[in-house]
Parts: sequence; structure tokens; C-alpha cells
Amino acid sequence: MDWMNSGLWISLLEIIWVNILLSGDNAVVIALASRNLEPHHQRIAVVGGSGAAIVMRVVLTLFAVALLQLPWLKLIGSVLLLCVGVQLLLGEDERRAGAGLAGESVWTAIRTILIADLVMSLDNVLAVAAATASTPAEAQTPLLIVGLALSIPLIVFGSTLLLRLMEKLPLLITLGAALLGWVSGEMAATDIGFLEVLYANAPGLHEYHRLPETAGLIGAILVIGMARLLQRRRPRAHLREETR
Repeated sequence: MDWMNSGLWISLLEIIWVNILLSGDNAVVIALASRNLEPHHQRIAVVGGSGAAIVMRVVLTLFAVALLQLPWLKLIGSVLLLCVGVQLLLGEDERRAGAGLAGESVWTAIRTILIADLVMSLDNVLAVAAATASTPAEAQTPLLIVGLALSIPLIVFGSTLLLRLMEKLPLLITLGAALLGWVSGEMAATDIGFLEVLYANAPGLHEYHRLPETAGLIGAILVIGMARLLQRRRPRAHLREETR
């Protein structure tokens, strides 16, 4: 592979730029999942979660086209991401009550990061794969790995910054969970199988060009609403247990 080829460097810069644009969601997830840990465990979760997420994204990108053509896969991922958003928001409520959930351990945090990143990567990897499409086949995989590896410091820095901001501005936690709901809704609205069923039963939606944004808004509202509903039910359940 000729690293003196200007086309390779342009593709590499494109991959890095795409990852800068896509790293915001990952930084939010990592910060939310790590916020309840002790400071030294936070660093482990941030670095470990970021590195594992990048490796997973490399693997997913290699199979991007095949994955994104599978019907219902993105809808299933959307539901998973919705659940992660609710869990992380509930974790904040329990942390305030002295229990703690979302960041109970380093491995719990890393597991949450990987699940959320796996889901979000289904929709993001195609953009990264497209950046290498114009390069020779033998150069695509090395470029992909190098470009994604260089994006690790960006995600780590973004996650660390968000962790500090969340300590001072708790509202960011709710906004972060709402962002996951938004991504979940947008993902569902672009699933091939779901759209076929939707358009078959409501042909008029073909002319509606704001479906992803509308679904994203619904997803954000669902995450916050479900978390608040579960939060209200939990004290009642504890009260019933205490009166037995």
C-alpha cells in the first residue's frame, strides 16, 4: 500500500472527520454510563468503553452494507437503545436516592456502553465505509482501522468533559437520555421492514418528509416519560413491601 498516495490521505481525513461528527452520541453514552463510578473507575470505564466501542465499530463497518439491508434489525436496535436510555435515566434517580444503578460497576458501565454503541453503529458505519469506497480494496481495511483508532482520543476527551459538566449541570443527564431516545426514534423510522409495513397501511406518509425527525421527537419523549412513570411506581412498590 502506497502511503505517499494523496488519495489515501484524503480518505483517511474523511474517516477522521466522519468519526468526529459521529462521536458525540458515543461520548454521551459513555459519560452517562460512567457517571456513578468512583473517579479512578470512571477513567477505566471511559478508556475501556471507548476502545471496545471503536473495535466493534471496525467489525461492524466491514459488514455495513449487509447489516443495513436486513429488515427489522434497526427496529430491534431502536427498542434496545430506548431501553438503555430509560435505564440510564433511572440510574440517575436511584443514585440521588443513594442506590445507584447505571454505574454500579466498571463492567456494568462498559457493558452498557457496548450495547448502546452496537445499536448506534448500525446506522453510522455506512458513512465511514463510504469514505473508503474510492480507495483500492487492499487499502480500505488499514485506512478504516487507522482512522477509527485516531478517533479514540476524541471520544475519551468528549466523555471526560461531559462527565465533569454532568456533575455541575444535572439537566445534561436528562438531555443525554433524551438524545438516545431521539437516535432510537430516527433509527426505527429508517428500518426497511418497518417502512414497508407503515407505507402499506398509510400510503399518504410517502409524502411526509419529516418522518425521521418526528420519530426522533417521539423517542425522546418516550425515554423521559417511561423513566418518570417507572420512577413513580417504584416508591409505591417499596411502600407495599414495607407494609407487609
